[in-house]
Amino acid sequence: MTAATADALVVFGLTGDLARRSTLPALYDLTQQGLLPCPVVGVGRRAFSREELVRHATEAITAAKKKSVDEKVLHELLAHMSYVGGDAEEGPLYDRLRVALGDAETPIFYLATPPSMFDEVADELATEGLVSERSRLVVEKPFGTDLASARELNRRLTAIFPEERLFRIDHFLGKEPVQDIMYLRFANALFEPIWNREHVESIQITMAEDFGVEDRGPFYDPVGALRDVVQNHLLQVLALVAMEPPSGDTDAIPRRRADVFRAMPAADPSLAVRGQYAGYREIEGVRSDSDTETFVALRLEIENWRWAGVPILVRAGKALARTATEIVVRLQRVPQLQWGAHRLDSPGHDDIVLRIGRHAGMSIFVRAKTPGKEVSQPVSLDLDFAEELGEPPGPYERLLADALRGDSTLFPRWEVIEETWRIVQPILDAPTSIEPYERGSWGPASADAITEEHGGWREPQAQQ
Repeated sequence: MTAATADALVVFGLTGDLARRSTLPALYDLTQQGLLPCPVVGVGRRAFSREELVRHATEAITAAKKKSVDEKVLHELLAHMSYVGGDAEEGPLYDRLRVALGDAETPIFYLATPPSMFDEVADELATEGLVSERSRLVVEKPFGTDLASARELNRRLTAIFPEERLFRIDHFLGKEPVQDIMYLRFANALFEPIWNREHVESIQITMAEDFGVEDRGPFYDPVGALRDVVQNHLLQVLALVAMEPPSGDTDAIPRRRADVFRAMPAADPSLAVRGQYAGYREIEGVRSDSDTETFVALRLEIENWRWAGVPILVRAGKALARTATEIVVRLQRVPQLQWGAHRLDSPGHDDIVLRIGRHAGMSIFVRAKTPGKEVSQPVSLDLDFAEELGEPPGPYERLLADALRGDSTLFPRWEVIEETWRIVQPILDAPTSIEPYERGSWGPASADAITEEHGGWREPQAQQ
């Protein structure tokens, strides 16, 4: 049965940083495209007047767009916005929210709040009679802090909002370049036949940031790189790289993603490296003896017919040499070419590189003979997605539009969340010791050993 389109969007945490950076600009974009079908009710602790709400939303949207804002679109959005202030743990707020919702029958409650509030807000919504068989709940990551806490959170939320009405956002899945992975794989005769263990030597995924934790110490220190980006973002990207072709009903893609994780053994802590950049412990809000990793590298495997024996190499870190997010599909080496006294040397690697960060695109490295010499060299064929295909929608714009329509394809299901926590749990249970590294480097030197026998890490191109 087709899900009903939402007739109200309630945004808890409208005055917070996430709403300022992502939610409000996405709502502007949806309004501009005629894809916001309902009024928006903001909820926050502060008591906002109508004038303060208008100023807050206008400043957030203007700052995010970094260019002139269409006043007509902005006015249209603001005309459909209202605000309810108060403590989310107290009943009076929900009495005011009930009035603001009016006769809405299919509301979406979007919690752009700290995860610690998820179950409390859901409980209050249910207690106050605001949850119906048609209402939906949207929550942000992280969904739990480990396997046990994720299971408990899921038990509590699905008791109120069943799985089909619970939407867990991972904004990486809303990125257009991430969605492009599936189309590049299955829509191109050049790639589809070779995307398997017979032709692929290894898969690398790198998420590098050239900036540190800065003023986010109180948030980051209890979390670390493994929880912050590997368990969710990078494993979700891996699933699209490795999954089988989807077919059947609308659940086809989520099912294929889940199949990948079911085929993955839990991570081996002995094949993981944890690092911390110099100066991290001096950041405000970070413990002076913190062993939180700001860098993590690990080797994983997928034990299925397509990928058996192909190493999956993942790394993520802050304060590294540059900012870039890349997937490298490294192909098997061809035999050396030799005839008579001649021998054609082929140094380097044959890589297919998918860039999903800034300046998203693709590079295919092929070999060409060096003029006058019997040696080949890798030459890249490059595609810039925005230049060739136009600017894509933002991830929150896409995900909120899908949630409003009731389309959960790009939202991780519980079975996927549970499997990804299972995969990383051994590293949380028995973490390796922290190794220091310098800002501007590529992390601890020992991380190179994970990829040494597979040609080493490919250094990402700068993505300004």
